[in-house]
Amino acid sequence: MPARWLLTFSIAAMLVIQGCSKTPPPPVDPSAPAMVEVENQSFYDMNVYVIRGGMRARLGTVSGNTKAVFEIPRTLVSQGAQLRFQADPIGGGRAPYSEEITVDPGDTVVLRIPPS
Repeated sequence: MPARWLLTFSIAAMLVIQGCSKTPPPPVDPSAPAMVEVENQSFYDMNVYVIRGGMRARLGTVSGNTKAVFEIPRTLVSQGAQLRFQADPIGGGRAPYSEEITVDPGDTVVLRIPPS
């Protein structure tokens, strides 16, 4: 089962929670896509970006109070890849960043953007 991450954007702090399992995970398929599920609880529409090193790639837009799923570009995901995510509010102010996390092929990252 792929690892599952939960990231919550907030002004005060970012929280990263990794699911745990008692059985060892199956071997990772290096060609498996990594996905990001975005739950936008904010009123603002958000442009969502993934960042690795100095490279930023736009994943897409999530309307206010909706959910969306995006595939993370394969060029950014490899075994042990360190990624950050950004949610940029359209017509809003500050665009928060997540903590840097490890994302492997086959992982699913969940971004929850709280109401603002």
